[in-house]
Amino acid sequence: MRQAVRDAAGGRNRYRAARNCSRLDVCVRLGDDTADLAGGRQVAIEGRTGTPMFQRSELLLGPTTVKALWGTRVILFGVGGVGSWCAEALVRSGVGHLAIVDSDSVCITNVNRQLQATPATVGRIKVEVLARRLREISPDAEIVVFPIAYDESTSDSFGLERYDYVLDAIDSLSHKLGLIRKALSLGCRLYSSMGASARLDPTKVRVGSLWKTRDCPLAMRVRKRLRKHGITTALTVVYSEELPMESLETSDCGTPACHCPRRAIAESGEEVEGHEWCSSKAYINGSIMPVVATFGMSLASLVIRDVLERSGGREGKGP
Repeated sequence: MRQAVRDAAGGRNRYRAARNCSRLDVCVRLGDDTADLAGGRQVAIEGRTGTPMFQRSELLLGPTTVKALWGTRVILFGVGGVGSWCAEALVRSGVGHLAIVDSDSVCITNVNRQLQATPATVGRIKVEVLARRLREISPDAEIVVFPIAYDESTSDSFGLERYDYVLDAIDSLSHKLGLIRKALSLGCRLYSSMGASARLDPTKVRVGSLWKTRDCPLAMRVRKRLRKHGITTALTVVYSEELPMESLETSDCGTPACHCPRRAIAESGEEVEGHEWCSSKAYINGSIMPVVATFGMSLASLVIRDVLERSGGREGKGP
Protein backbone atom coordinates (compact mmCIF):
# COMPACT_ATOMS: atom_id res chain seq x y z
CA MET A 1 0.00 0.00 0.00
CA ARG A 2 2.76 2.45 1.00
CA GLN A 3 4.70 1.57 -2.16
CA ALA A 4 1.61 2.31 -4.26
CA VAL A 5 1.24 5.70 -2.59
CA ARG A 6 4.90 6.49 -3.26
CA ASP A 7 4.57 5.41 -6.90
CA ALA A 8 1.47 7.54 -7.34
CA ALA A 9 3.18 10.57 -5.76
CA GLY A 10 6.19 10.07 -7.99
CA GLY A 11 3.96 9.91 -11.04
CA ARG A 12 2.21 13.15 -10.08
CA ASN A 13 5.57 14.89 -9.55
CA ARG A 14 6.86 13.71 -12.95
CA TYR A 15 3.63 14.89 -14.56
CA ARG A 16 3.93 18.32 -12.94
CA ALA A 17 7.56 18.61 -14.07
CA ALA A 18 6.68 17.67 -17.64
CA ARG A 19 3.69 20.02 -17.68
CA ASN A 20 5.78 22.93 -16.37
CA CYS A 21 8.60 22.20 -18.81
CA SER A 22 6.17 22.41 -21.71
CA ARG A 23 5.53 26.04 -20.79
CA LEU A 24 9.18 27.04 -20.95
CA ASP A 25 11.41 27.75 -23.91
CA VAL A 26 13.97 25.36 -22.48
CA CYS A 27 13.11 22.07 -20.80
CA VAL A 28 15.86 20.36 -18.81
CA ARG A 29 15.09 16.68 -18.29
CA LEU A 30 15.44 15.44 -14.74
CA GLY A 31 18.86 13.90 -14.29
CA ASP A 32 20.40 15.67 -17.30
CA ASP A 33 23.82 17.24 -16.96
CA THR A 34 23.21 20.99 -16.74
CA ALA A 35 26.84 22.10 -16.57
CA ASP A 36 26.61 23.53 -20.07
CA LEU A 37 23.67 25.73 -19.06
CA ALA A 38 25.74 28.13 -16.97
CA GLY A 39 26.00 31.70 -18.12
CA GLY A 40 23.61 33.79 -20.16
CA ARG A 41 24.23 32.47 -23.67
CA GLN A 42 21.43 30.81 -25.56
CA VAL A 43 21.55 27.02 -25.67
CA ALA A 44 19.58 24.46 -27.63
CA ILE A 45 17.79 21.55 -26.02
CA GLU A 46 15.30 19.35 -27.84
CA GLY A 47 15.34 21.74 -30.79
CA ARG A 48 14.37 24.85 -28.81
CA THR A 49 16.44 27.83 -27.75
CA GLY A 50 16.32 30.00 -24.68
CA THR A 51 18.25 31.41 -21.73
CA PRO A 52 17.86 28.98 -18.82
CA MET A 53 19.45 31.30 -16.27
CA PHE A 54 16.75 33.90 -16.92
CA GLN A 55 13.71 31.61 -17.21
CA ARG A 56 11.94 33.21 -14.23
CA SER A 57 12.45 36.62 -15.83
CA GLU A 58 11.19 35.24 -19.13
CA LEU A 59 7.98 33.99 -17.52
CA LEU A 60 7.27 37.57 -16.47
CA LEU A 61 8.80 39.63 -19.29
CA GLY A 62 8.55 37.32 -22.29
CA PRO A 63 11.35 35.97 -24.52
CA THR A 64 11.54 39.07 -26.72
CA THR A 65 12.27 41.33 -23.75
CA VAL A 66 14.79 38.91 -22.25
CA LYS A 67 16.62 38.85 -25.57
CA ALA A 68 16.47 42.66 -25.73
CA LEU A 69 17.91 42.94 -22.21
CA TRP A 70 20.83 40.72 -23.18
CA GLY A 71 21.58 43.08 -26.06
CA THR A 72 21.25 46.24 -23.93
CA ARG A 73 24.31 48.35 -23.18
CA VAL A 74 24.31 50.24 -19.87
CA ILE A 75 26.92 52.49 -18.29
CA LEU A 76 26.58 53.15 -14.56
CA PHE A 77 28.41 55.97 -12.81
CA GLY A 78 29.00 55.38 -9.11
CA VAL A 79 28.97 51.95 -7.47
CA GLY A 80 28.49 52.92 -3.85
CA GLY A 81 25.37 52.37 -1.77
CA VAL A 82 23.00 53.02 -4.69
CA GLY A 83 25.05 51.96 -7.70
CA SER A 84 26.35 48.62 -6.41
CA TRP A 85 22.82 47.24 -5.87
CA CYS A 86 21.70 48.67 -9.19
CA ALA A 87 24.55 46.87 -10.96
CA GLU A 88 23.67 43.48 -9.49
CA ALA A 89 19.97 43.95 -10.26
CA LEU A 90 20.78 44.71 -13.90
CA VAL A 91 23.03 41.69 -14.35
CA ARG A 92 20.65 39.30 -12.58
CA SER A 93 17.86 40.64 -14.79
CA GLY A 94 19.78 39.70 -17.91
CA VAL A 95 21.53 42.87 -19.10
CA GLY A 96 24.38 41.59 -21.25
CA HIS A 97 26.72 44.59 -21.26
CA LEU A 98 27.41 46.76 -18.23
CA ALA A 99 30.16 49.34 -17.73
CA ILE A 100 30.76 50.51 -14.16
CA VAL A 101 32.57 53.73 -13.28
CA ASP A 102 34.00 54.67 -9.88
CA SER A 103 37.41 55.79 -8.64
CA ASP A 104 36.98 54.77 -5.00
CA SER A 105 38.40 51.85 -3.09
CA VAL A 106 36.46 49.98 -0.40
CA CYS A 107 36.46 51.56 3.05
CA ILE A 108 35.44 49.76 6.25
CA THR A 109 32.63 52.34 6.63
CA ASN A 110 31.12 51.07 3.35
CA VAL A 111 30.33 47.64 4.79
CA ASN A 112 26.99 48.74 6.28
CA ARG A 113 25.43 49.49 2.87
CA GLN A 114 27.53 48.66 -0.22
CA LEU A 115 27.26 45.32 -1.99
CA GLN A 116 30.94 44.70 -2.70
CA ALA A 117 32.14 45.93 0.71
CA THR A 118 33.20 43.34 3.29
CA PRO A 119 36.05 43.41 5.81
CA ALA A 120 37.97 41.19 3.36
CA THR A 121 37.67 43.69 0.47
CA VAL A 122 38.71 46.84 2.36
CA GLY A 123 41.35 48.69 0.36
CA ARG A 124 40.45 47.07 -2.95
CA ILE A 125 39.21 49.02 -5.95
CA LYS A 126 35.40 49.02 -5.85
CA VAL A 127 34.70 48.47 -9.53
CA GLU A 128 37.13 45.55 -9.71
CA VAL A 129 35.64 43.80 -6.67
CA LEU A 130 32.12 44.34 -7.96
CA ALA A 131 33.03 43.22 -11.49
CA ARG A 132 34.32 39.91 -10.16
CA ARG A 133 31.00 39.26 -8.40
CA LEU A 134 28.96 40.26 -11.46
CA ARG A 135 30.98 37.92 -13.70
CA GLU A 136 30.38 35.08 -11.25
CA ILE A 137 26.64 35.74 -11.51
CA SER A 138 26.54 36.05 -15.31
CA PRO A 139 29.76 34.65 -16.80
CA ASP A 140 28.85 35.52 -20.38
CA ALA A 141 27.93 39.13 -19.66
CA GLU A 142 30.43 41.76 -20.72
CA ILE A 143 31.45 43.76 -17.64
CA VAL A 144 33.72 46.74 -18.30
CA VAL A 145 35.40 48.66 -15.47
CA PHE A 146 36.50 52.30 -15.38
CA PRO A 147 38.37 52.90 -12.08
CA ILE A 148 38.24 56.66 -12.57
CA ALA A 149 35.92 59.48 -11.55
CA TYR A 150 33.66 61.34 -13.93
CA ASP A 151 34.75 64.96 -14.16
CA GLU A 152 35.49 67.57 -16.80
CA SER A 153 38.86 66.02 -17.60
CA THR A 154 37.46 62.51 -18.12
CA SER A 155 34.05 63.35 -19.61
CA ASP A 156 35.03 62.26 -23.13
CA SER A 157 36.58 58.97 -21.99
CA PHE A 158 33.40 56.89 -21.81
CA GLY A 159 31.70 57.20 -25.20
CA LEU A 160 28.27 57.82 -23.68
CA GLU A 161 26.61 57.84 -27.09
CA ARG A 162 27.48 54.14 -27.52
CA TYR A 163 25.22 53.10 -24.63
CA ASP A 164 21.48 52.52 -24.56
CA TYR A 165 21.22 53.82 -20.99
CA VAL A 166 23.31 56.14 -18.84
CA LEU A 167 22.71 55.75 -15.10
CA ASP A 168 23.82 58.34 -12.56
CA ALA A 169 24.50 57.21 -9.00
CA ILE A 170 27.21 59.80 -8.30
CA ASP A 171 27.23 61.43 -4.86
CA SER A 172 29.36 64.47 -5.78
CA LEU A 173 27.10 67.35 -6.82
CA SER A 174 29.57 68.89 -9.29
CA HIS A 175 30.33 65.55 -10.96
CA LYS A 176 26.63 64.63 -11.03
CA LEU A 177 25.74 67.90 -12.72
CA GLY A 178 28.56 67.46 -15.22
CA LEU A 179 27.34 63.99 -16.17
CA ILE A 180 23.70 65.09 -16.44
CA ARG A 181 24.58 68.04 -18.66
CA LYS A 182 26.82 65.90 -20.88
CA ALA A 183 24.32 63.03 -21.23
CA LEU A 184 21.40 65.36 -21.97
CA SER A 185 23.43 67.27 -24.56
CA LEU A 186 24.13 63.98 -26.36
CA GLY A 187 20.49 62.89 -26.23
CA CYS A 188 21.28 59.88 -24.03
CA ARG A 189 18.54 57.96 -22.24
CA LEU A 190 19.47 59.01 -18.71
CA TYR A 191 18.15 58.06 -15.27
CA SER A 192 19.54 59.73 -12.16
CA SER A 193 19.52 59.02 -8.43
CA MET A 194 18.95 61.92 -6.07
CA GLY A 195 19.75 61.96 -2.34
CA ALA A 196 19.52 58.55 -0.65
CA SER A 197 21.43 59.29 2.54
CA ALA A 198 20.08 60.69 5.83
CA ARG A 199 16.85 58.69 5.47
CA LEU A 200 15.40 55.64 7.18
CA ASP A 201 12.19 54.72 5.34
CA PRO A 202 12.51 52.82 2.02
CA THR A 203 8.75 53.03 1.47
CA LYS A 204 9.14 56.77 0.79
CA VAL A 205 11.35 56.18 -2.28
CA ARG A 206 9.71 57.45 -5.47
CA VAL A 207 10.35 57.63 -9.22
CA GLY A 208 9.34 60.77 -11.08
CA SER A 209 10.34 63.93 -12.89
CA LEU A 210 13.27 65.90 -11.52
CA TRP A 211 11.16 69.04 -11.92
CA LYS A 212 8.37 67.72 -9.70
CA THR A 213 10.28 66.18 -6.78
CA ARG A 214 9.62 67.32 -3.24
CA ASP A 215 11.43 67.09 0.10
CA CYS A 216 14.76 66.35 -1.64
CA PRO A 217 17.37 69.08 -1.11
CA LEU A 218 19.75 67.49 -3.65
CA ALA A 219 17.11 67.51 -6.38
CA MET A 220 16.38 71.14 -5.59
CA ARG A 221 20.06 72.06 -6.01
CA VAL A 222 20.32 70.07 -9.23
CA ARG A 223 17.24 71.81 -10.65
CA LYS A 224 18.55 75.24 -9.70
CA ARG A 225 21.94 74.70 -11.33
CA LEU A 226 20.51 73.14 -14.48
CA ARG A 227 18.21 76.15 -14.92
CA LYS A 228 21.26 78.43 -14.67
CA HIS A 229 22.59 76.62 -17.73
CA GLY A 230 19.26 76.95 -19.50
CA ILE A 231 18.44 73.25 -19.15
CA THR A 232 14.84 72.26 -18.50
CA THR A 233 14.89 68.92 -20.33
CA ALA A 234 12.72 66.10 -18.97
CA LEU A 235 14.69 63.86 -16.61
CA THR A 236 13.41 60.85 -14.67
CA VAL A 237 14.96 60.45 -11.23
CA VAL A 238 14.75 58.27 -8.15
CA TYR A 239 14.22 60.31 -4.98
CA SER A 240 12.72 60.12 -1.51
CA GLU A 241 9.81 62.06 -0.05
CA GLU A 242 11.20 61.49 3.43
CA LEU A 243 12.75 64.61 4.91
CA PRO A 244 16.49 64.08 5.45
CA MET A 245 17.67 63.65 9.03
CA GLU A 246 20.69 65.29 10.61
CA SER A 247 23.55 63.06 11.71
CA LEU A 248 23.66 62.65 15.47
CA GLU A 249 27.33 63.37 15.99
CA THR A 250 30.58 63.97 14.17
CA SER A 251 32.53 60.85 13.32
CA ASP A 252 36.01 60.34 11.91
CA CYS A 253 34.47 60.58 8.45
CA GLY A 254 35.05 64.02 6.97
CA THR A 255 38.16 64.61 9.09
CA PRO A 256 41.88 63.87 8.61
CA ALA A 257 41.26 60.76 10.76
CA CYS A 258 38.94 59.31 8.08
CA HIS A 259 39.19 55.53 7.77
CA CYS A 260 39.19 55.54 3.96
CA PRO A 261 42.40 53.94 2.63
CA ARG A 262 44.90 56.30 1.01
CA ARG A 263 46.34 53.42 -1.01
CA ALA A 264 44.31 50.87 -2.97
CA ILE A 265 44.97 47.27 -3.99
CA ALA A 266 44.33 46.34 -7.62
CA GLU A 267 43.12 42.90 -8.74
CA SER A 268 46.73 42.10 -9.66
CA GLY A 269 47.68 42.58 -6.01
CA GLU A 270 49.65 45.70 -6.86
CA GLU A 271 49.32 48.65 -4.50
CA VAL A 272 48.19 51.80 -6.30
CA GLU A 273 47.31 55.34 -5.36
CA GLY A 274 43.88 55.51 -3.74
CA HIS A 275 41.22 58.10 -4.49
CA GLU A 276 39.84 59.13 -1.12
CA TRP A 277 37.09 61.76 -0.86
CA CYS A 278 35.70 61.64 2.66
CA SER A 279 38.37 63.62 4.50
CA SER A 280 37.69 66.61 2.25
CA LYS A 281 33.91 66.62 2.70
CA ALA A 282 32.41 69.35 4.85
CA TYR A 283 29.63 67.10 6.15
CA ILE A 284 28.98 63.37 6.15
CA ASN A 285 25.42 62.04 6.18
CA GLY A 286 24.45 58.78 7.78
CA SER A 287 22.95 56.12 5.48
CA ILE A 288 21.62 52.58 5.71
CA MET A 289 21.29 49.71 3.29
CA PRO A 290 17.45 49.34 3.13
CA VAL A 291 17.11 52.85 1.69
CA VAL A 292 20.15 53.02 -0.61
CA ALA A 293 19.47 49.53 -1.97
CA THR A 294 15.87 50.54 -2.75
CA PHE A 295 17.21 53.50 -4.71
CA GLY A 296 19.52 51.17 -6.65
CA MET A 297 16.81 48.62 -7.37
CA SER A 298 14.47 51.39 -8.52
CA LEU A 299 17.13 52.72 -10.88
CA ALA A 300 17.60 49.24 -12.38
CA SER A 301 13.84 48.78 -12.65
CA LEU A 302 13.59 51.89 -14.82
CA VAL A 303 15.89 50.25 -17.35
CA ILE A 304 14.09 46.90 -17.28
CA ARG A 305 10.64 48.44 -17.70
CA ASP A 306 11.79 50.73 -20.49
CA VAL A 307 13.34 47.79 -22.37
CA LEU A 308 10.07 45.89 -21.88
CA GLU A 309 8.07 48.76 -23.37
CA ARG A 310 10.44 49.29 -26.28
CA SER A 311 10.55 45.60 -27.13
CA GLY A 312 6.77 45.46 -27.52
CA GLY A 313 5.61 44.48 -24.06
CA ARG A 314 5.13 41.00 -22.66
CA GLU A 315 3.75 39.68 -25.93
CA GLY A 316 6.94 40.76 -27.74
CA LYS A 317 5.17 42.23 -30.75
CA GLY A 318 7.86 44.83 -31.36
CA PRO A 319 7.57 48.61 -31.40
